[in-house]
Amino acid sequence: MRQAGVSFSESWIEVSLGLFLVAGAFWLPVVWMQARMRDLALAAAVAGNGLPAEYHRLFRAWFLFGIPGFGAVLAILYLMIAKPVLF
Repeated sequence: MRQAGVSFSESWIEVSLGLFLVAGAFWLPVVWMQARMRDLALAAAVAGNGLPAEYHRLFRAWFLFGIPGFGAVLAILYLMIAKPVLF
């Protein structure tokens, strides 16, 4: 940024940094969900049972958390390429 002469106060950078926080807030719980889903699937496979209701509940939450998390990353990519003046 220093070499390009871009300041942290550029609106697109400020919004990008905020979006990084949003993405992190949605992706960090997903890591725990994935580990728990893995454990539930392994336990079900060992026991020869189907996946429990908790697995399906976690999968729905995992999917829903992925929408804003991934959307934030796509928005960041756009802002880094387009560098629009937002405010």
